[in-house]
Amino acid sequence: MKLSKRNKTMPQKILTHEFIGSIMKVIESKNPTLLGLEGKIIDETQNTITIKTKNSTKKILKNQVKMKIETGNKSFIIIGKDLVGRPQDRIKK
Repeated sequence: MKLSKRNKTMPQKILTHEFIGSIMKVIESKNPTLLGLEGKIIDETQNTITIKTKNSTKKILKNQVKMKIETGNKSFIIIGKDLVGRPQDRIKK
């Protein structure tokens, strides 16, 4: 099955979205204590994502994780280093 141009560009388009309010789960990490960590994204800076878990708030370095993000009724796997940069600049791209 051949992908349309729209489907080929979809992974890049998701990187321009705002992720605050989305549910995130760490699926790979350089820090093994972060594996499986899941929560709601409450803040994002140039190098970190802050999530609220059931018990606490955690800051995660973007360049050290691969994550699954659920937005609405869709989920995407995103490599954290693709998100490094100021959120407002990423959205403009």
